[in-house]
Amino acid sequence: MGERGRLERLGVEECMRLVSVGGVGRVGFALADGPVVLPVNYVIHEGAVVFRTSFGGAMDDDLRTGAPGVEYKVAFEVDEVDPVGRTGWSVLLRGPVHHVDAEERERLGVPDVESWAGGERELFVRITPQEVTGRRIRRG
Repeated sequence: MGERGRLERLGVEECMRLVSVGGVGRVGFALADGPVVLPVNYVIHEGAVVFRTSFGGAMDDDLRTGAPGVEYKVAFEVDEVDPVGRTGWSVLLRGPVHHVDAEERERLGVPDVESWAGGERELFVRITPQEVTGRRIRRG
């Protein structure tokens, strides 16, 4: 058997440092017919997660409450795993999701995010973390 790993909890600053490089993360939320987790390309802007999606898609109407000032809370997860070395880390951010209109995007200086999926992805979404947790597994 191989050497066992050691699990350690990460502080908020370390979690945000790890996710700050951007890349690919997963958004988890509940739909009427059950939970869903979808991958997105993201950037961190002023401490919030920003990504693009399509109007009319799962993260458009399904993540709108219809009540002014009331936003859905979602989970956002990013990780990096080395299966050969049996090491890695995982960060989970939870908080409200906000659809950013063009005026707000310009006013706040929200950066562009390249979506690997292509197609019309003109809806910008921001997740403001209210809860940040993370773990790292190291060898021995």
